[in-house]
Amino acid sequence: MGGHAVTAPQTLRLTTAQALVRFLAAQYTERDGRRQRLFAGVLGIFGHGNVAGVGQALLENELAQQDSADPAPALPYVLARNEQAMVHTAVGYARHHDRLQTWACTASVGPGSTNMLTGAALATINRIPVLLLPSGTFATRVSAPVLQELESPAAGDVSVNDAFRPLSAYFDEVERPEQLPSALLTAMAVLTDPARTGAVTVSLPQDVQAEAADWPVTLFAERTWTVPRQRPDVEQLRRAAELIRGANTPLIVAGGGVHYSGAEDELAALVADTGIPVAETQAGKGALLHGDPALLGAIGSTGTTAANAIAADADVVIGIGTRYSDFTTASRSVFGNPDVRFVNVNVAAADSVKQSGLAVTGDAKESLRELRSALAGYRVPQPLTNRVGELWREWDRQVQASYQPPAEVTDRLDAGLLTQGQVLGAVNELSDPRDVVLCAAGSMPGDLHKLWRVRDRKGYHVEYGYSCMGYEIPAAIGVKLADPARDVFAMVGDGGYLMMPAELVTAVQERVKIIVVLVQNYGFGSIGALSESLGSQRFGTRYRYRDGAPDAGGQLDGPLIEIDLAANARSLGATVIEVSDADQLAAAIATAKAAPDDGGPVVIHVSTDPFVFSPDSAAWWDVPVAQVSHLDSTQTAFDEYTEHKKHQREYLAPADPGPTAPKEHS
Repeated sequence: MGGHAVTAPQTLRLTTAQALVRFLAAQYTERDGRRQRLFAGVLGIFGHGNVAGVGQALLENELAQQDSADPAPALPYVLARNEQAMVHTAVGYARHHDRLQTWACTASVGPGSTNMLTGAALATINRIPVLLLPSGTFATRVSAPVLQELESPAAGDVSVNDAFRPLSAYFDEVERPEQLPSALLTAMAVLTDPARTGAVTVSLPQDVQAEAADWPVTLFAERTWTVPRQRPDVEQLRRAAELIRGANTPLIVAGGGVHYSGAEDELAALVADTGIPVAETQAGKGALLHGDPALLGAIGSTGTTAANAIAADADVVIGIGTRYSDFTTASRSVFGNPDVRFVNVNVAAADSVKQSGLAVTGDAKESLRELRSALAGYRVPQPLTNRVGELWREWDRQVQASYQPPAEVTDRLDAGLLTQGQVLGAVNELSDPRDVVLCAAGSMPGDLHKLWRVRDRKGYHVEYGYSCMGYEIPAAIGVKLADPARDVFAMVGDGGYLMMPAELVTAVQERVKIIVVLVQNYGFGSIGALSESLGSQRFGTRYRYRDGAPDAGGQLDGPLIEIDLAANARSLGATVIEVSDADQLAAAIATAKAAPDDGGPVVIHVSTDPFVFSPDSAAWWDVPVAQVSHLDSTQTAFDEYTEHKKHQREYLAPADPGPTAPKEHS
């Protein structure tokens, strides 16, 4: 008798959502021979838009994994409390993994999905990959208008999800199951592209999520997306090296691209050979570790006086992986040499041409290796090296004085108050070198940029592209999930805490230990100081009762509102330690460090005096001042603003003279 070969099925009957989940679980990235899953899991909140689609598919996925030999789900689901927050968690995770891994985020129709808009903007501005899966209303429109649907009188196909288009590195809407494969393949290509990455949005109408189709099994085969290392053009690199060799006061500005490329060792080797000093952006901080003789620390509006002094004289600025934000350039005023030229090493061409720079478009690690070879034998003049050392030692003394302020400062503090510098110093000195400090908004990012001594390349995580209040707690969860062996200190002021405290519940749910240092100063400290400097007298920046009725001219200048944030954190399930002096703070840090990793969040509550400031950067930030006013304070501020504007520049010097023409011989 003849036998018949059993043919494996060529298609699978699945819903669109089930196909999506199966596809995501099979995606990998690879760089330098190291392979890892692209998606660690899915963060989400279910509603009528996704509970029967993506939600049902994730349930099937988890149950199928429990029945297999491997009990761990291939695509675990984590319930968040706020849709914006879950995007922050994914961003924190992806940034810590150098953009090689991330999470997908699913939300329901309408407000659930639009809550992710802020997170989308943050991810795209910071060039961090995250996959957003907002739910849409019915593609068939059979039940229109459904609950939470936007009806536009101008266009029948407009939905609230169209708001994601300008905020996404890539956007698509899957209106038919057949569209899913091409949408997902393009989405993966953008997520894994170092120059294009950001928030990738695939909008999914709720009926399409639940609609079944026959899918080719090849769609669900494991796919490995190679994250490329683009080598710089040989001629670009030669011209860059030639320009640097002619410099007397060169300066490197290290940006986030150094970290994402894993180029820290290459940068250290280059500066060891050449002596070129290094200043750091917020995203680039930690590119060189504290103690490196070439390190000048932070640059720009929140920079060190050491870095800004060298920047003022620099004749060649070598930007590596930076997009030159206004804080980095002190609103285009920090580079004061009238003949300054720029060399920009960046994987994104749009960034490599900024400041009219000589563009070296390529991966930071590859570019630094080749630049080091091209600069063999070059070394900066010894007087520059001597000056860098002197400037840094003077700044470091100011940092130590901020960590341990003298008696004339501490004696003026009210009982129970510390300075913000004391708090940052205690965490810096009592945490382990490998621990992570994390922050995003308020006065602390600026103080951290200036004062924090980074001892590990992964030890500093400040989101300053969007500087989003509320980022700290959810992002700390993401970092801890990415690297459970490190403690994560989320530094957050009372203003930022009140924006998004609910993710403490997610940390409790997942038994994730994050250490939240909650600094109470009764208002928006950073904006209060900015308001005062602009002549607006800290109006509306303090947490105070209204003094009298609004219709009778009552203003927000009554007594401080005593908000018990410690009780709030405790009610959300966190372990809370309240401190009122430096010794108690030190003990609290030790207790938090000793807490078990599966014990959930620990909150250290400390009150600070918002009128004791950290050392000044001697740099400017361009925030316009009212040109006319009856207030003396505003008039004075405008006069000062006008003086600062005189130092603002366009940096439009010729970037690249082109190849040297051959000489003619008579």
